[in-house]
Amino acid sequence: MNYWKFLNQRVAMLVLLSAFFSCVAFAQNNKEKDRIARCEETKAAFIEENPKMKDLFSGAYGYAIFPSIGKGAIGIGGAHGDGVLFKDGSAQSRSSMTQVTVGFQWGGQAYMEAVLFEDKRAYDNFVEGKLKLSAQASAVAVTAGASLDAPYNDGVAIFTLVKGGLMYEASVGGQKFDVKEWKN
Repeated sequence: MNYWKFLNQRVAMLVLLSAFFSCVAFAQNNKEKDRIARCEETKAAFIEENPKMKDLFSGAYGYAIFPSIGKGAIGIGGAHGDGVLFKDGSAQSRSSMTQVTVGFQWGGQAYMEAVLFEDKRAYDNFVEGKLKLSAQASAVAVTAGASLDAPYNDGVAIFTLVKGGLMYEASVGGQKFDVKEWKN
């Protein structure tokens, strides 16, 4: 009799653990789908602000989109945002951007960023974590009607779209990117 009770308890425990891990996997999958949806909305916002962005996205070998990067500074500044890496229009993996700056700066700002890759080499450098953008790499602020010749620098072009905030800045620093596998 104790054997059957012990076996039933073990089976019940396995069923509960399976249900728990299924819920965790489902929640993680929904989180990744939400992240991709936010990136697609951000891409649409870039195109809405300047329709020329559509050709830039379609002509790029791949791109990373960061829907919301928060930036703040008082002398020393920092920024961080999470996004998704795309190739051939489909999501490949998660990505994050971190930035540290030094110089005369004060305030806070939120913005969107799109990093476009001209070729496979630039894309692979990003995936392998070899892409670090220095002060010499400058982002193009996307505005309505502006000329947007992709200013590729070493195979990479960066575009930003301000969401809000106020930032006074004369600083130097660089962006570092990290690519992460999807959690399943």
